[in-house]
Amino acid sequence: MATIKSKLELPLKDALRNYDIFPKVVVAGRETEITVKPLGWHSAFQANVCHNVALCPLDEGQRWEYPERNNKHALEVTPDADGCIRFCFRFFGEQEFYVRINDGGSFKLQLSVFCVAEDLAGRYPFRGDLHMHTRRSDGKQAPAIVAANYRKTGYDFTVISDHRRYYPSLEAIDAYKDVPTEFTIVEGEEVHLPKGGIGRSNDVHIVNFGGSYSINALVEGSENEKERGSDPSVRSTIPNPPPVRSEEAFFTEIESYADTLVIPEGIERFTYACCHWTFNEIKKGGGLGIFCHPYWLSNVLQVPPAFVDYMMETHPFGAFEVLGGENYFEQNGFQTLQYYEDRAKGRRYPIVGSTDSHNSCNARNSHICSTIVFAPENTRESLVRSIEEFYSVAVDTISDEPRFVGEMRFVRYACFLENEYYALHDELCFEEGRAMKDYICGVEGAKETLAFLHGRMKAQREKYFAF
Repeated sequence: MATIKSKLELPLKDALRNYDIFPKVVVAGRETEITVKPLGWHSAFQANVCHNVALCPLDEGQRWEYPERNNKHALEVTPDADGCIRFCFRFFGEQEFYVRINDGGSFKLQLSVFCVAEDLAGRYPFRGDLHMHTRRSDGKQAPAIVAANYRKTGYDFTVISDHRRYYPSLEAIDAYKDVPTEFTIVEGEEVHLPKGGIGRSNDVHIVNFGGSYSINALVEGSENEKERGSDPSVRSTIPNPPPVRSEEAFFTEIESYADTLVIPEGIERFTYACCHWTFNEIKKGGGLGIFCHPYWLSNVLQVPPAFVDYMMETHPFGAFEVLGGENYFEQNGFQTLQYYEDRAKGRRYPIVGSTDSHNSCNARNSHICSTIVFAPENTRESLVRSIEEFYSVAVDTISDEPRFVGEMRFVRYACFLENEYYALHDELCFEEGRAMKDYICGVEGAKETLAFLHGRMKAQREKYFAF
């Protein structure tokens, strides 16, 4: 089996190696100054020569085929004293613009700028993973190492979502509390509540992303309790989380909860009620409840499609894991079809993509999927709120050529970012992730390196996004 390449192994476009263009993302209707900077004397523009800059909106067609459309924009620009070409333009529509430059008649290069609508102004693209595992459950590496490895790969945020355990996410967060990083580690867990025999079972997998307390630890006997006790400090980020109840009290509570719901014939009453209760508890804790991989082939399909369809109709979850951690077609393919067919039926719910990885190194599924969230800040609260507000795209990186799932406007934007932004972004992530790993491994000077690197991601965002 071929090894999946990480994004850092994929080639950077030649134009981006030789020229910098900024900002890369502008807001429709705002006149914006664009700078094109040569990266080295070999790429220099001819001084005192008038250069033609053609701005080609992708959505307006060829100018000779659609002459009545707004597709003819050309400027004459002479490089400034510092060698950069600068021009101002009022971009329009929500679309990509090719920026084509020639120097006195011969074509020189093509770069790109993306124009977004007002609602995306102030929302930056943060890429992350909302479902992964460490050695604390059935993964390979320690939580802090997993976090560092994913930072190296180009992630802006992640959650440690070990099976039945909340404390590993707190462990990862605590590991970096004394050093500055621009990587966000979100508290969380994968929820597996007790089963009580026939009619009292629930094997639907749910991730608690960012909830302020553990759902697993709400019931006595959880692995979180067995391994770390029941003190609030190991099962929550708040001083007074909900009390722990016995298994029997939990079963009684779910039965009573089911009485408050509409559950049709053919849908497992306890299972659906338990899912609904879990999603509600996650939301009460300020988190995002994620409905995970129902088309996973676990002997057979993990969740019956009729049950999945009712979940989609009522969508008690915060987000649907439309892309997950397997590379056969049935899982992600069926889930993607479910999503688009639901959209055709008028059902709308937020989506995410996650690795569900158990190995943070370059193993088979370690970089298989991710999520781009368009959020004002890279914080737990902002990420959760932005996903709930539908500002997310799921990214499939099973093959070298990424595939995207989501609403059309966000997918188009994500494609631009993949081609024009993320390779540059990922270089900075790699350096910080390597220093994070050095710090955890006790390498001398790592703390100072992290302090030196701190702030570069923010500066890059402010440079490339004209918000």
